[in-house]
Amino acid sequence: MRRIEFAKGHGTRNDFVLFVDPDAQIELSNAEVTALCDRRAGIGADGILRAVKSTQLPGHADAGARWFMDYRNADGSIAEMCGNGLRVFLRYLEQEALIDAQAPVTVATRAGLRTGTFLADGQIAVTMGPITRGDPAQVHLGQQSWVATSVDVGNPHAVVVLGSAASVADLDLSVAPTWDPATAFPNGVNVEFITIEAPGQVVMRVFERGVGETESCGTGVVAAASVAAPGTTCTVRVPGGQLAVDNSGAEAVLVGPAEIVARGTYYFD
Repeated sequence: MRRIEFAKGHGTRNDFVLFVDPDAQIELSNAEVTALCDRRAGIGADGILRAVKSTQLPGHADAGARWFMDYRNADGSIAEMCGNGLRVFLRYLEQEALIDAQAPVTVATRAGLRTGTFLADGQIAVTMGPITRGDPAQVHLGQQSWVATSVDVGNPHAVVVLGSAASVADLDLSVAPTWDPATAFPNGVNVEFITIEAPGQVVMRVFERGVGETESCGTGVVAAASVAAPGTTCTVRVPGGQLAVDNSGAEAVLVGPAEIVARGTYYFD
């Protein structure tokens, strides 16, 4: 019977199943990813993180990164980047003794190279690349509509600014938002609903493409901070905890916790 040795981890309750596949020998189907992420019949997760040597993947080999973070959403779809996932990925590599956590570690992703630094307080800071803006789009949720700011953090986001934290809390994110024009996000989009409580302080909920509502989204937090506090630092509170973003440099830096909480063996049917 086919099986993998896995770990389960999370960053502000954005959770992942992780496994090491250095030579790219384990290719999971969409159905297998969905089964692993199933919260009743599987391990349960928002996505899968596979650690592969970057030299094993054409187009991703780079002298600056030994490891490639292969990220899949819970429905099996491929995502370019994941900020919370990147921190959890680094924590996992550290615990597997696959990296030296005493120095900055660069990882290859589909959005490019990203570098993580293990901080003295136990958190991990990760570079998130440059932030770019696109044309505004109209986001719809039920009978409500808003103009959203299009933000690219290596993956696509639509940021909706609401008037109060109560408005954010009252949203029904059991259904997926839609958008106009449909061509604005041809590969889908993560939609962040935020309110600015004070300068540099944001409350956020997110609907992630390929997953649904999650308790946190690292790239979404960076997108929200770029809208709420461009060019400076920002604290973003999500249902799963709190993250910090520094937008003052050439690329954003995301700081937050990352934990590995379990290990085991998963058996595929």
